[in-house]
Amino acid sequence: MSSASGETTVQQEVPFRGLITLSIMLATIMQVLDTTIANVALPHMQGSLSATQEQATWVLTSYIVASAIMTLPTAWLAGRFGRKNVFLFTVGGFTLTSMLCGMASSIDQMVLFRILQGCCGAALVPLAQATMLDINTRESHGKAMAMWGMGVMIGPILGPTLGGWLTESYNWRWVFYINVPLGIIAFLGMLFFMPDSERANRPFDKFGFLMLAVIIGSAQLLMDRGEHENWFESREILLYSALAGSALWMYVVHSLRTEHPFLSPALFRDRNLMTSLVFIFFIGIILLATMALLPPYMQNLMGYPVLDVGIIMAPRGVGTMIAMMIVGKLSNKLDARVLILFGLSCTAASLYSMTGFDTYVPPATLVWTGMLQGFGLGFIFVPLSTVAYATLTPQLRAEGASVFSLSRNMGSSVGISVVMAVLSRNMATNHAYLTEYVTPENLAGLNMHLLPQGLLNSASGVLLMANGEVTRQAATIAYLNDFKLMMWVVLAATPLVFLLRKRAPEPQQAAA
Repeated sequence: MSSASGETTVQQEVPFRGLITLSIMLATIMQVLDTTIANVALPHMQGSLSATQEQATWVLTSYIVASAIMTLPTAWLAGRFGRKNVFLFTVGGFTLTSMLCGMASSIDQMVLFRILQGCCGAALVPLAQATMLDINTRESHGKAMAMWGMGVMIGPILGPTLGGWLTESYNWRWVFYINVPLGIIAFLGMLFFMPDSERANRPFDKFGFLMLAVIIGSAQLLMDRGEHENWFESREILLYSALAGSALWMYVVHSLRTEHPFLSPALFRDRNLMTSLVFIFFIGIILLATMALLPPYMQNLMGYPVLDVGIIMAPRGVGTMIAMMIVGKLSNKLDARVLILFGLSCTAASLYSMTGFDTYVPPATLVWTGMLQGFGLGFIFVPLSTVAYATLTPQLRAEGASVFSLSRNMGSSVGISVVMAVLSRNMATNHAYLTEYVTPENLAGLNMHLLPQGLLNSASGVLLMANGEVTRQAATIAYLNDFKLMMWVVLAATPLVFLLRKRAPEPQQAAA
């Protein structure tokens, strides 16, 4: 691909493009599905593996941290060994480690296999995005990103639904075994139909990678463990903070002095990519933070069974699919910035509607607000994924895709940690505020004939019942405050749209 025109010519001659796309999509869905599919199975794993609740959470944390760290060297590995070879190794490794996770007989084995699974799966999403851009013409990039985005966006949304159904109908081990047939099909499709990419002989910056790994790993552990360890009152959290800050300082100094830094300096000079990285960080916050809030809201406050929660949340993925099919056709007709603004408006509108929820929300309301939010996120994700590389040369796509995927994952991790911390703090504050209005005069106004007979003879029983209702109302207000916070996050990210440029690189830049 020596020129912009040459790139288009080569792309038009790629054989078996449909089969390559199918294989890539299966690998993408398989990897992103595992970020959420194991969540609902944790209680079952905990009992089966004789683990404590804290040990069980490492099943999720170990995968996230390993995946985040190993996303970094994806571009170098693809350039050194060829994108096809790296793809085959990661798909095969992810499939094998998924089977090992399903066969684990102790919590130690499970955490070890989840670390290996995260290491193998880290490269799948960025390599899939870079490959989809390479095998399609520039005019088809919008449609290609729409198809790729379906797997990235729908995987986390359908994960809890599929995980709950597999756990209840079969066994928690099938949450991992389901990856085996998908992985085998994806592996064979890539082996026989996927072309290899050009090799690059770029030196590997070991110190730079080590410092970035410490930064990412410490930040992820800080986000995942912060709420459980009471944040900066814990020595563990202070240690993670110190490690991340020190490693960041050393990486910046090292990158300014070395000839070949781990991340190409050209990435940071591309305005579209840098703006998109900040943008996708905010979108990552909304993508999984809402997913983390709605299930406990529906189960704990509204009394929905686990399977019903998954069914009610599934239309959110339907909205995303519809949006991506529409935006794939509009990507070449409308400015990407217009599509992103429309998606932001839909997302903000859905979150605003959610701030009006109460202790009982009709299922229809939960469905249409979820569909509207999924629809809006679909309109944001596809054009943003396209415009992020509009001014980036093809040689930097794999590296840009790795950083793009990492920024989205970091946003999701930060989003979940922040909303859970705010939720916990607001519940305590709201409970203290509401109990100020629980007085003997107010309790005297209760309709005693509505109370259970056993409580009538006990003053402490009446207070216990009143406290339960106060706790329920305090929790409801805390959830609504989180929905409002996320609405403001969406509105705060909106001005970034005007920093994006639609201009593609000149043929001379592509040749370089």
